[in-house]
Amino acid sequence: MTRLKSWTFALVKLFHSIKDENLQWQEKNQAQENKLKHNRVLASKTLEADLKKRSVQLEHDINLLRTKNETELSMFKTKCQQDIKDYKQYLTALDKLKSSIQSSYKHLPEAVAFTIHHHAKHLLNQMWEAKDYQQKLHHEMQLIDFMTTVHEEARRYLEGTSSNPLPEKTLNLIQSKHINADQT
Repeated sequence: MTRLKSWTFALVKLFHSIKDENLQWQEKNQAQENKLKHNRVLASKTLEADLKKRSVQLEHDINLLRTKNETELSMFKTKCQQDIKDYKQYLTALDKLKSSIQSSYKHLPEAVAFTIHHHAKHLLNQMWEAKDYQQKLHHEMQLIDFMTTVHEEARRYLEGTSSNPLPEKTLNLIQSKHINADQT
């Protein structure tokens, strides 16, 4: 029994010595452990504050982008509406051109007036759809030249200063444009 007692006593002593060692280690390292806990809390708070600050900045940036995009969209819509208005005015002018040709050259078949009108509309569409500014100007000059020629020929014919019963210069412009298109 003494053996059991001494063995139990040794076991209790070992248990107490381990507990004492653990307690001493905790006492020795408690300041460091507290410092680590404190640093963890500080890091967490710093991270939280940084995330909040970034979130506010991000929200501000998103609002700026949203405002900028809304403004650009509004400007683009206004530009498109103006473009549509301008295009409609061009089409109205081309319809007047067709009427002018029909009233000036009453003897011409209607198909000739429609062909001239169609060619003017084709030039307008080329100008309108051009992506490059230089191309747009080139097509615009072609349209202006064509319409000026048509008006000038119709005016001369009505005034009687032209004895030609056909708008030859106009038809030549259409034909030269057709020939140039076939060659390219």
